[in-house]
Amino acid sequence: MTPPAASVVICLDEMGPESAKSFPGPRVVPVAESSGRRGRATQEIDYGRRGYGYVFGAFVPATGAALTAPYPRRTTANWVAFLEPVEDWLDPAAERVYAVLDNLRAHRAVDVLLWALTHPRWEFVFQPTYAAYLNLIEPWWKILRSLALKGRRFATWEQICAAVEAATHYWNAHRHPFVWGRRKHRRPARPPGIARLPVAA
Repeated sequence: MTPPAASVVICLDEMGPESAKSFPGPRVVPVAESSGRRGRATQEIDYGRRGYGYVFGAFVPATGAALTAPYPRRTTANWVAFLEPVEDWLDPAAERVYAVLDNLRAHRAVDVLLWALTHPRWEFVFQPTYAAYLNLIEPWWKILRSLALKGRRFATWEQICAAVEAATHYWNAHRHPFVWGRRKHRRPARPPGIARLPVAA
């Protein structure tokens, strides 16, 4: 379905919680010689959570443009605070903004509805329950995770925020539109071989 002219469709959601975990200890603990048994040296345990938070995101499927912002909690106040930079980030020429988002309580709070009244061009479109695939920011979260977080460990929450910001800038420099639907197969179907069954008349 094509949106009306002079309008924009934007997908909104949160990713997280993302937690910073420390590296394992670099010091090797030797085996106690007084034990009288042969053993193996072990690595010093240094596991701990070093802060966590959420990444709020806005994604425009028509252009592939994305905006992310870190927040310590997923609250209504933080959500309303995130909508303001999203409003400034969108094209001011758009007469109507259709925001696709899920039915989280923070998205349907009174403060959010009051914010929508002060921004009349916004219209919230809540996706049905168990239909997260209708929100195109969900597959983009997977891309962001692979660009910013996959295969890496972070000692602090600030390092996660910096990695997400760098990944978002990289994506916006190489962005492409998203189209909802089945994945297209690049390889054409193989032709039938010589053992093809005869077609009954």
